[in-house]
Amino acid sequence: MSACRMISIAQIRNVVVALLALSAAVLPSPASAAKAAPDHGNIAYHDWTSSADFTGGSSSGVTTSGDKLAFGTATGSQSYDDQGFGFPATTYATTTWTSPVHSPGFGLTELVASWNADTPPGTWIEVQMRGSTNGGTLTKWYVMGRWASGDGDIHRTSLGGQGDDDGTIAIDTFLSRKGVTLTDYQLRVVLLRLPTAAAGPTVSSLSAFASALPPDKKVAVSEVGAAAGIELAVPRYSQDVHLGHYPEFDGGGEAWCSPTSTEMIVEYYGRYPADVSWVAPQPHDSPSVDYAARFTYDYHYEGAGNWPFNTAYAATYGLDAFVTQLRSLAEAERFIAAGIPLTVSVSFKSSELDGAGYSTNGHLMNIVGFTSDGDVIANDPVSPDNAGVRRVYDRAQFENVWIPTSRSGGIAYVIHDAAHPLPANVPGQPANW
Repeated sequence: MSACRMISIAQIRNVVVALLALSAAVLPSPASAAKAAPDHGNIAYHDWTSSADFTGGSSSGVTTSGDKLAFGTATGSQSYDDQGFGFPATTYATTTWTSPVHSPGFGLTELVASWNADTPPGTWIEVQMRGSTNGGTLTKWYVMGRWASGDGDIHRTSLGGQGDDDGTIAIDTFLSRKGVTLTDYQLRVVLLRLPTAAAGPTVSSLSAFASALPPDKKVAVSEVGAAAGIELAVPRYSQDVHLGHYPEFDGGGEAWCSPTSTEMIVEYYGRYPADVSWVAPQPHDSPSVDYAARFTYDYHYEGAGNWPFNTAYAATYGLDAFVTQLRSLAEAERFIAAGIPLTVSVSFKSSELDGAGYSTNGHLMNIVGFTSDGDVIANDPVSPDNAGVRRVYDRAQFENVWIPTSRSGGIAYVIHDAAHPLPANVPGQPANW
């Protein structure tokens, strides 16, 4: 069975990688494609989160208000037809902000952007990226997501059909074509607003992780570190008790591992949806999971597992949230020791993770602590009830269903509040948070 959905983002990503490799046999690679083999050190995260950061970019109509980008004076307009998902074509006033060029220090082959934004009624944002290739050319602007916190103006969506000779977008992830690396990248955010909107959208954070990882299938187990014996008091919610709920949002609970995991962490910080009155009465105590599934749903992907859509949802509660890749459980321990649980993307056969009792092509669960021996204490939403969500998984097994590139390469949602600042990065490695 698949714990999240029959066709997961991980499967889509793997198919795209294979197709890009096949295309390399047909399309010529840049002459300068040769590059030393990368390792798991090649992960780097960068963000723009302050007035000083935003001043360093280029603006067209955007102003800085506090430490946020805000809609200033419109410099353009865009007619948007909601990708055919239901709302009529509407013309929005637009402003844009473009980041400085950023180099991760290696030739990247993968990138995921994240954002924290507020979109009042009548507003939304579009996030884009581009980069310089190792062949000396500049890519086009790829759309990383069209997003609104609500669903009354547009249907938040990823965008298909963007592939070209440089790379493609697999739902939420830029993947370069075989033989192509990007030496740097830029992010751009378009702020869109109806002329009648009472307020414009604001953006408090724009970020991305970039990586170039080896095609490994197994990694060595990391040493037990600072979080041994620590377990965080994260609420436990089962996705399975929501089976059949709201089938318009990816069929109901069987596919809701990501929003269920995200909602657990949101509520760990004492946040809760203001209005769940629309959720039909159910024999359970977690209507907020139905809420999270609705407001993380990607109408193009037809699922609630879009990584940055989940962190953007968490950020609507005043939290700081982003997607990155971690290199090991030792890095994860730094977060647990700082009081920050993690949502992680894993895939495995039932024989590869003792105690799980299922197989999955792509699944999200939370790391909430470690035993004194360093095994992983997880809130795994695949459970018949909330009480069964807590699991303990073998450290070596867990590391190898999460960290290898053949799995997710260490994908994690990092969600925290001001009372729980981020831990220090690992010395001697590119910062990956």
